[in-house]
Amino acid sequence: MNHCVAALYQFTTLSEPEDRREPLLHFCLAHEIKGTILLANEGINGTICGTESTITALIEYISCWPEINNLEVKYSASEENCFLRMKVRLKKEIVTMGVENINPLRHAGTYVEPVDWNNLISRPDVVVVDTRNTYETRIGSFAHAIDPETETFRDFPAWANQLASE
Repeated sequence: MNHCVAALYQFTTLSEPEDRREPLLHFCLAHEIKGTILLANEGINGTICGTESTITALIEYISCWPEINNLEVKYSASEENCFLRMKVRLKKEIVTMGVENINPLRHAGTYVEPVDWNNLISRPDVVVVDTRNTYETRIGSFAHAIDPETETFRDFPAWANQLASE
């Protein structure tokens, strides 16, 4: 049986994430969905696996939340369920940076369509910084990208601050 894997996120002001945790967990358990979903005041982030119909039902369920208006979802397939259990966790941040009062809704860059990416990074006035951790950058990176050699994304703000002060 094929399974559907969905990686999802949206930065948004999510009111009362603690009130969403149990109902979301129960929905996933009732539909035999496994994986991890993070909830925070700054939004939602997760990777889950189930049948195509159960994943569709979950995406529709989350999309009904009033704060969710642009849920980003990427799908892939798997021969089996790739997760052992379902977790819905409350976090201070959905992408851990450890920087107080940062708001990804106000401090976001400009979205680049995939079709435009290669042209953008080929421009001489563009610098690419690969913010992934050292494990991921050892697997591969973009040509000429700067690798800050961070162990976790939490290390990135200190690297950026040091670069800015030079």
